[in-house]
Amino acid sequence: MRIGIEAQRIFRQKKHGMDIVILEILRQLQQINTPHEYFAYAQPYKDVDTLHSTKNVRVKLSGPALYPIWEQYILPREIKKDKIDLLHCTSNTAPISTNVPLVVTIHDIIYLEKQTGNNGVFYQKLGGIYRRWNVPQIAKKASMIVTVSDYERNRIIEKLNLPEEKVRTVYNACGNHFGDEYSAEELQDFRKRMNLPERFVLFLGNTDPKKNLPNVIRTLGLLYERKQLDFTLVITDFKIEHLLPLLKEQNNEHLLKYIMLIGYVVNQELPKLYKLAQLFLYPSLRESFGIPILEAMQCGTPLITSNTSAMPEIAGNGTALVDPTQPEEIAEKIVRLLNDTDMRTKVIAYGLQRVKLFSWKQTAEQIVNIYNEILNI
Repeated sequence: MRIGIEAQRIFRQKKHGMDIVILEILRQLQQINTPHEYFAYAQPYKDVDTLHSTKNVRVKLSGPALYPIWEQYILPREIKKDKIDLLHCTSNTAPISTNVPLVVTIHDIIYLEKQTGNNGVFYQKLGGIYRRWNVPQIAKKASMIVTVSDYERNRIIEKLNLPEEKVRTVYNACGNHFGDEYSAEELQDFRKRMNLPERFVLFLGNTDPKKNLPNVIRTLGLLYERKQLDFTLVITDFKIEHLLPLLKEQNNEHLLKYIMLIGYVVNQELPKLYKLAQLFLYPSLRESFGIPILEAMQCGTPLITSNTSAMPEIAGNGTALVDPTQPEEIAEKIVRLLNDTDMRTKVIAYGLQRVKLFSWKQTAEQIVNIYNEILNI
């Protein structure tokens, strides 16, 4: 059968969660034996060498166009031309007008929740408007909804009033390269190239309010007052023009010298960054999965994450969990995990075992099983 897979953003140079998920699944589909022929529909961004067509996975480029226009008009035209038997849309939304069986991966429904739905920078607000219009419609129309954690599955069923059997959990994973070993020389070369300090805590930042940077800054403020701020907070993918107003709002401008912004780091180089960090800080207010949790575990980096939403489900009970709304609690856990050797050793060992429960091969196989179920194969 011919399976169409919406993968419109996989060739973007700056790849984030959803882009990485579908790219990894497509790579697995190229390797596993299935009865289907796959058509991966993408826009022609710059990083076109990320994935090439193979015998069973054809990469089809169309556009460029704004995402809603591409999805609602260009994608339906392309799947009709290719005589697709089933369409899998992988990024929360889908065409309204398609008549083929539809599988939709809804990674989260944060945009339907009032506390976060109207926040963020302009493009995030625009995306939220589109998803709030689209998702309730396609959720009713789809043959199956796939999501990435049991937590999110329950939220989707409740919020969209869907039958339980229509929503399936398929866990994400992290790339095998996060388990790669590097020599001391390779890591030091990376440190010099990125101008990284000797002692730092890593925070993967962006402007999404759920990432909880304001409370991270408050945590730094507490550590500074207690003379326990003996590290640099290294933040990726975050601009100074977003940081300065936040520091000013909290009267924490003096903390700027303890913060280092290093820009976007490509996925292939992230393992070196994790391995050099003394600690990975991931106290999000809400996550439907949290791939960075697994990345840090695979790298042997101790991590602190939140005790809310899907994060405990993914991280497990052997990880350092905190209430993300309580800077006092975050500060206390940072100090302990940086200085308590026994605790660090236990958290690292637990993570290295925990991450083995997740693999992209397993993810792809479960997705194929859903295709087969819908197509009665």
